[in-house]
Amino acid sequence: MERAGPRGEGAGAGVGRLGHYTGFWLSPRGALAPIPGSTVALPSSAQPGDVLFNGTGTRLIGTRVGTSQIDSFTVGSDGRLTAAPGSPFTAQGLGPFGSQFRPANPGQLFVANAHNGTGLGTVSAFADSPSGSLTAIGGSPYADQQTAPCWLAISHDGQYLFAVNTGSGTISRYAITPDGELALLGSTTVSATAGVGAVDPGLSPDGRFLFLNESRIDALGAFAVSGGSLTELPSSPTALPAGATPAGIAVS
Repeated sequence: MERAGPRGEGAGAGVGRLGHYTGFWLSPRGALAPIPGSTVALPSSAQPGDVLFNGTGTRLIGTRVGTSQIDSFTVGSDGRLTAAPGSPFTAQGLGPFGSQFRPANPGQLFVANAHNGTGLGTVSAFADSPSGSLTAIGGSPYADQQTAPCWLAISHDGQYLFAVNTGSGTISRYAITPDGELALLGSTTVSATAGVGAVDPGLSPDGRFLFLNESRIDALGAFAVSGGSLTELPSSPTALPAGATPAGIAVS
């Protein structure tokens, strides 16, 4: 992801294998240049998972799967990170992984807790202050009654959240209230091999379709989206070329 920067450039952040955040300037032509002094080191036990900017590019969140914590930063105009007071924050479940800021409200953050155990997956909802402090919303965390919710997607209008349960092969569907509370609508089964192994969802630009990386069978799953309902397309899953070992998905 990127945020606006000087001279039409942008700043991006990534998580390294050895455990750190590093920022890069992104030129209009797509070239990357490291931002001096932008690296923030993580302990070796962190096992970093997801990392993302909010919609305004002023905040950055990263999950520590290994230690069940959430890093929270403010992002300066120079692309450097400043840890929020109290960061890293203790997660509300084991193995926080996938996370999303709400498109309709960049001050609301949702995090999937993937390692709670069989049938005990939850999704946390946080209010994210301008300083980067995180506070729980309502009755967070919210149960999804499934196993290993690893990845999240939020509808473009910010009204619905979808949690992909890699361990149980389902997609939990929630309605999001204006203040950020979640109401579980139910779970949709991913048909192929009971969906186990499905990861990393992506919504089409018009919000009408949700795509999944079905990594266990090297295929792409596709669902029609209608409000908070999902219907798997007859053509799903679509096999990828022989030898493909998909790890992620990008939808444009």
